[in-house]
Amino acid sequence: MAPASRRKKITDALITAALAAAAGALCAYPAESVDAARGGLALCANVIVPSLFPFFVLSSLVVETGVTRFLSRAAERVMRPLFGVGGGCAAAFALGFVGGYPVGAKTVISLYEGGECTKTEAERLLSFCSNSGPAFIFGVVGAGVFASGRIGLLLYLAHTAASVLVGIIFRGWGGKSGLGAARPAPPRKKKTFSAAFAEAVRSSFLSTLNICGFVIFFTVFIRLLFLSGALPAISGLIGRLFAPLGLGAGPAESLLTGVIEISSGVWTLKGAAGHLTGSVAMAAFMLGWAGLSVHSQVLSFIGESGLSAGTYILGKLLQGVISAALIFVTARFINLSVPAAVVLAGQVDVYSGITFGRALAASSIGAAVTLGLFALLAWWVDRRW
Repeated sequence: MAPASRRKKITDALITAALAAAAGALCAYPAESVDAARGGLALCANVIVPSLFPFFVLSSLVVETGVTRFLSRAAERVMRPLFGVGGGCAAAFALGFVGGYPVGAKTVISLYEGGECTKTEAERLLSFCSNSGPAFIFGVVGAGVFASGRIGLLLYLAHTAASVLVGIIFRGWGGKSGLGAARPAPPRKKKTFSAAFAEAVRSSFLSTLNICGFVIFFTVFIRLLFLSGALPAISGLIGRLFAPLGLGAGPAESLLTGVIEISSGVWTLKGAAGHLTGSVAMAAFMLGWAGLSVHSQVLSFIGESGLSAGTYILGKLLQGVISAALIFVTARFINLSVPAAVVLAGQVDVYSGITFGRALAASSIGAAVTLGLFALLAWWVDRRW
């Protein structure tokens, strides 16, 4: 039997076994699975839709209305020498930091499919433009998990610095400049705002639904891994293997959870004040890596574009490692302290009480302000130079 044929049979057997195990787990824990799916739907309704949908609309409008070409000349002086990409790519860089995963990656795909950047430039951008939004880092991780605005700020700075460093690392990927690479299509003609807005709402709604599907799936998946004992068993094995390095079963379980789904992973770090520096560094890694759930969302956009996912996956891994390293280095000079538990409880109550309407309004205002400031800065730079 040929090696390729043998590998295919082994792969098919593993997939079949995994699907059978998943079906068995769903049958063994039907009520828990339904409850997990209900929790995933609530997360989508109260967090995912209001936080991502406005920024998806914004990113689509930035590309469809030709704002990227307006920004290109203004940002060229920064983007080309720093990251090896054109000035129009600044939109993906900025929206990736403000909108959160996977808005930056979605903007990159739109730029590439619209002929605004080359394939090489798009793959470079994918390595560092899909980042966590400030609301998640400050609100959920900083305030909700560690009850510390200082830690939230430190995590955001480490996350941002790691993203920039990854972009610099990948600036030479694919050739000297990437300028000679073929574009998928001629740059699209500027649309009227009404036509661009209608298309932006339609495509953004479908993209948001796509992401919600992945969120619900991984919410159920994580719950079944815990209930079946698979995740605790793997964590215990890793804890025993790496016990000399200080990684016990508890931290290993948190890390594995974060590798799969970032929100669940960072929440397992709550109350870990006894090993604060290690917990914050682990949170930094999770934020940089983003989790398999986010990767699935991004890969669903990349799949039909013809772009390679290699730079994206490697870039996220590097960002996680660099972020964690920056936390360890910074902790030697900054005293990380956690306020009393009563402060934590109060902050968690505030964030858990946010309604859909308030979240949607805040996100929409944030998107509008970001677009306005971005356009104003580009106009000022264009006039100056």
